[in-house]
Amino acid sequence: MFDPVIAPSGTLLGLLQRGRGDGTLHALTAPRAEALAALNHCVLHDPRHDWQVENRSLYYARLFLDLGGGLDAIEAHLFDPEDAFDTDESRTGLSLAVLGHLASYGRRDALALLRRYAATGSNWAWALDELALRDDDAGLRALAEPVLARFAADAQGEAELAAAVRDAFEPRPWRLWAEDARPSIATRVRAAQEAGCFDRWRRQLRPTGPRPGWSVQAVFDWAQQGLERGAALHVPAARCLAAVAGPEDRGAIVRAAREGTEAARCTALRYLADGNDPVALELIEAAVSDGPAPVVEAAVAAFERMRSVAAVDRARGWARRPDPLGAAAGRMLACRGGVQDRDLVRAALREAVRGEGPDAPTLWTLVDGTGRRGIACAAPVLRHIYRETASSHLRGRAARALAATDPSFAAGFAVECLWDCEESTRELAARYAETGDNRVVERLRRLAADPAEEAEVQTAVRSRIGPDNLPIA
Repeated sequence: MFDPVIAPSGTLLGLLQRGRGDGTLHALTAPRAEALAALNHCVLHDPRHDWQVENRSLYYARLFLDLGGGLDAIEAHLFDPEDAFDTDESRTGLSLAVLGHLASYGRRDALALLRRYAATGSNWAWALDELALRDDDAGLRALAEPVLARFAADAQGEAELAAAVRDAFEPRPWRLWAEDARPSIATRVRAAQEAGCFDRWRRQLRPTGPRPGWSVQAVFDWAQQGLERGAALHVPAARCLAAVAGPEDRGAIVRAAREGTEAARCTALRYLADGNDPVALELIEAAVSDGPAPVVEAAVAAFERMRSVAAVDRARGWARRPDPLGAAAGRMLACRGGVQDRDLVRAALREAVRGEGPDAPTLWTLVDGTGRRGIACAAPVLRHIYRETASSHLRGRAARALAATDPSFAAGFAVECLWDCEESTRELAARYAETGDNRVVERLRRLAADPAEEAEVQTAVRSRIGPDNLPIA
């Protein structure tokens, strides 16, 4: 997927792209045309760096409802001629998910768009999954013919149909079609279901990879073959070593970690670190100093998995190193260090933000560790990360850390978090937000009554609302 361009955090568009609660609050007070333009931009140009784990669809759907927005822009986007050429799910996935939520709220125009796109659009499988959760049986049965018409009646078409049935996220439409009164529909779908089941069984009978009785060198060779094909197999290869290696093989594994092929070094380092071998730390430091990038990455990852007291002690000495091993040491101390490591963790947090910005991958662990250690003096850095990061998951982690370190959180960021795009962040806000603000009371009541809200959020909300529907202080 392309790398999205994120507007500054102080703009309405930037707030909505990030999925922040303040985005909704600002949109509701901005001129309606401006708010809808920013909202449509977000829905049509997915702003998420990782669309598979970050949530935006319910957040945008709720704002569409609050603004009374029409769906003309989404319709034009879905049925643009480009849809026939750019078939990547990321182009239309967010729009379809937003339509799905709108349909669940009773928007018939959204349901009609989903049906039409499932019949004619390139990302039809996503639309069908949305309909499987929201449409009635009659609506789904009407799509059987246009969907099956996508697959030719020859051997290749039937194989593609079997794969589509096998890989469907929501099986309900296919089950309905397998019981369809029209023999031409039911017979074809049943055959595709049987072919998919047979394909799974056949693949299970022909597994690839290591076998019992392999030697240590055979495991290294398998990992190297995978690397030459572009597949990093050192992690499963290390697990295989744990099954086939004996005490007599330790010397060969240590030599491989020092001077073996790239895949062998990665595999051996992982194996030795997982076993807390006495030479693992020395070999990891050497690999970071002289190894190629994949070996450095594998060495750092192996180090971070270590749980020994010696590894934590070594992390204290490595934490100020200006290299990947120093960053890994900071993360290890954030996870497994003690009270005495607070200054090192805070320094690692500040250095990561200063050097790599508020979206640095290393921040996820450091932010968690800062909250776990209750490092109050890091609250200003956490507030900066909260405001600026484009990752809604990292923002949620920053909010959790602020709840543990910043006394102003309950009356500040916790209030806007009630409108956040991530359900875990809304759950946190429901437990912490001060109810002296009238917006908080009204929002809690609305979340409690919203059928689309996650059960965990509603449980947290109800813990704050008494039997008489009044907030509990």
